[in-house]
Formats: sequence, structure tokens, C-alpha cells
Amino acid sequence: MKGLKKRIQKGDTVFGCWLNLGSSVSAEIVGMSGFDWVLVDFEHGSGSEHEVMLQLQALEHTKTTPIVRVESFERQRIHRVLDFGASGVMVPRIDTAAEAELAAKALRYQPEGLRGVAKMVRATQYGANFQDYFDSNKDELLGVIQIETAESLNHLDEIAAIDGVDVLFIGPMDLSTALGIQAQWEHPEFIQAIEKTAKAALNAGKAAGILLPNPDEFQKYFDLGYRFIAAGSDLGFINNGAQNMYKTLVQKL
Repeated sequence: MKGLKKRIQKGDTVFGCWLNLGSSVSAEIVGMSGFDWVLVDFEHGSGSEHEVMLQLQALEHTKTTPIVRVESFERQRIHRVLDFGASGVMVPRIDTAAEAELAAKALRYQPEGLRGVAKMVRATQYGANFQDYFDSNKDELLGVIQIETAESLNHLDEIAAIDGVDVLFIGPMDLSTALGIQAQWEHPEFIQAIEKTAKAALNAGKAAGILLPNPDEFQKYFDLGYRFIAAGSDLGFINNGAQNMYKTLVQKL
């Protein structure tokens, strides 16, 4: 564990990046670049559980904190990546407080939660550090709930109030699409949604997070109270770099 949750609770601004490629090499490169956290995307990203494990291993020696986005709030999906050694879990498409509570409970052992207890897993150094991990997981593991449906906007205060929910995270493309205003970042409905989400998080003493639609708009979201901020991805970095290099060469003809 690398102390990210404590920094968030103090109100620090922490920067993250998406890992879409399922590559341990690109994960390591991004991890060494200085980001406070990275998101191994197991919902939309490439690769299987095997690649998730390899990416977590590649990130181990870097300063960045690895979070994994799972496909759903079912506890079995969350347990699996926690056992691999994820320091936090992002759960997509949460509609209600009941769903958010199930996700939060999946991060914790009984009696407070629903997580199954396994000693011989990577998270516990294959049993060598089990007791320390068991005792500290509540204070260290980060629970990130995505706000990206119209229904979730009706339950923000209840979701934010749940113990174990540490971050309310806007999924801008999904949320704007759900509102019928896809990618219209200045639309009054989208502005109202991000303002409402930030207010609910701050009132509950939690963090508000977002994947920036445009990094140049950092100040706008910062001023609204967003402190858990992501921009870019390993896939995007390679895609943009390759296209820019080709354009540069073609222009020399």
C-alpha cells in the first residue's frame, strides 16, 4: 500500500492515468512517469485477469498506486483483483446506494464486509504478510464509485454517505450519453451533474473525481472541488505519438 487513501482524505490533489492496453510494459512505463495512481481498466481495456496480475506486478516497484476497474459490483469480481494486489477498485455504472454498499462491502472482510478470506494470495505476499494486510485493508483500500448514469444522480447523497465509498468518480462519456447530450461538456445538464456530484462528495467528506474530457480544462474542475483527477491513457499516448510522428515525416517530403 502506498498511502494514496490517506492523501485523498487530507484533500490532496492526485493525478491518475488509464491503462487500456493490458500490457505490463506500458503499465511500468506509465508507472515510472510520476502519476500518483493508475487505473488498470478491466471493464473496457484489453487483456484478461492474467494481464491484470502482470500489470500489478510491473507497477509494484513504482511510486504509483494501482487501482483496477472491474466490470460490475458483484463481490466475486472485486475479490479477485484485490487478491491480485490492487490497492483500490473502481466500480462502474452504479445506480443506487444499495449497489454502492455492496461494492463497498466487497472491499472489506467480515464482519464489516463480504470479502472472502484467503491467506495465500499476492496481496498478502502469499501469506507472509497476511495479518498486517488483514488489519490494515480497511484503512488502505480505496473504493471508487462511478457516477455515469442518470439514475445515480438521484442518489448522490446516499451513495456518498456510505462507509467504504471514498471517491465519487464522473464517467463523462457515459454520463453525458445517458443524459442525451453525448460529449457536450458545456451543456447546462452536464454542468449541473458535475456540480451536484462534487457537492455531494464534499458534503460527505469524500473526494470527487473525473477523467478529464480535456486536460486544458483542469482548472474548471479543480475550482468545482475535483481532486481525484485522471487524464490520458497508455493507448492514447502511443496512438497520438505514432500519428504525430507519421505526420512529421510526411511533412518533410
